[in-house]
Amino acid sequence: MAEFTLQPLLDLLNERTDEAARQLGRLISAERDARARLALLCQYREEYAQRFREAQTTGLTLSSLRNFQEFLGKIDIAIQQQSALVESSAQNTAAGQERWREQHTRMKAIDTLSLRHQRAENKKSLRQEQKQTDEFATRRRETE
Repeated sequence: MAEFTLQPLLDLLNERTDEAARQLGRLISAERDARARLALLCQYREEYAQRFREAQTTGLTLSSLRNFQEFLGKIDIAIQQQSALVESSAQNTAAGQERWREQHTRMKAIDTLSLRHQRAENKKSLRQEQKQTDEFATRRRETE
């Protein structure tokens, strides 16, 4: 059976597709982590804002008021930064998905050629076996 001449390319594309899949997994994980951190920051901000509202009902000193406001401002900045990180991470994940899709498409194209080659070789082998069987049967009849 003749070897598929594009097998080295198919092997290389398989490796690249696998690496693109691993990279995509890392990107998805990073995005999930960034979203979880954002959710925690938002939750923490809400809890702190609730404490602020409760403290307002009992009365606040001017320094306590300033501390609450400054800290809420810092949390808001952290939320903005984390939101930007989530957006960037989502874009990276989308790009990773596209890279994997492109690699997978290339690999499938060469794999299709490989399957066609294998089918053609199998058909050729079957014809050769049939020819040998026919020749054997013909010789056997001639000797009888």
